[in-house]
Amino acid sequence: QVQLVESGGGLVQPGGSLRLSCAASGFTLNEYVIGWFRQAPGKEREGVSCVSRSGGITYYADSVKGRYTISRDNAKNTVYLQMDGLNPGDTAVYYCGAGLGTVAAGWRLGYGMDYWGNGTLVTVSS
Repeated sequence: QVQLVESGGGLVQPGGSLRLSCAASGFTLNEYVIGWFRQAPGKEREGVSCVSRSGGITYYADSVKGRYTISRDNAKNTVYLQMDGLNPGDTAVYYCGAGLGTVAAGWRLGYGMDYWGNGTLVTVSS
């Protein structure tokens, strides 16, 4: 059974940090690109970061570039999103998605993602 399970969300003060994890099971992680997405209340889902199968190529939305870092440990079947310098605008439910093969041109819109997790809530507030 294919599963993606996000964890690591929570309440953090502005300027703080969190590390999200996306644990995969039921498929071979190193055959899939992994993307992190978020959806804030009343807004559409947006892609924030994506990593190639080997981890050698990463992509970031402009809004998080320099603050977020995506990484993967294929041996542990886990992908991470380190989030630093958080601000209230980062508040959202964060999801990971897995797509077979290479990163699709429209990955930020979710194109190419075959599996999705249920999300973890990140709240940035003082």
